Amino acid sequence: MPMTARRILGIFGSPRRGGNSDLLLEAALEAARSAGARVSTVSVRDLNIPGCRECGGCNETGRCVWNDGMQEVYPLLEDSDVIIMASPVFFYSFPSQLKALIDRAQAEWSKRYRVKKEDGNPVLHRGKGYLLMVGATRGKNLFVGVELTGKYFFDALGMSYEGGIFLRGIDGKAEIKNHPEYLQQARELGARAAG
Repeated sequence: MPMTARRILGIFGSPRRGGNSDLLLEAALEAARSAGARVSTVSVRDLNIPGCRECGGCNETGRCVWNDGMQEVYPLLEDSDVIIMASPVFFYSFPSQLKALIDRAQAEWSKRYRVKKEDGNPVLHRGKGYLLMVGATRGKNLFVGVELTGKYFFDALGMSYEGGIFLRGIDGKAEIKNHPEYLQQARELGARAAG
């Protein structure tokens, strides 16, 4: 019986189109497609996703009650076997557009841990999550915050955090093209994620 193709979601987290994290993610997703994965994408810069209002509307149903751009994202999060999230680092964190998407995963957390299941067990997931991060500075703790936040975002979705690629000292738009070895690392990650 043939194995079904992995469903991979790429999340473009940068507000800047065509920047370094975009190019890394494009390389990873192209390799995943070549390896047979079914690839979907979300660009947070193109969606209207306000931050979580902490209204509690998702507590009973596991569904967000607000009708905005996030409603396009939830089905993709739920349908993915793998999520690869790419972003620059802003003040040792995610850009606000991407952080809003992450915070709105509270509904997914509620679905797993608060909504009563018939058998009493939380809904478990089947997936893996990866980060592709680029930062201009070389600070020792540059990726500590994003990695911890990313880990718990994937956990809210029931996914295991599998690490990723973390690049320091890359700032100018598309500067990553001067580092083919980094793009190759992204391709290798994409192929591995599809396997």
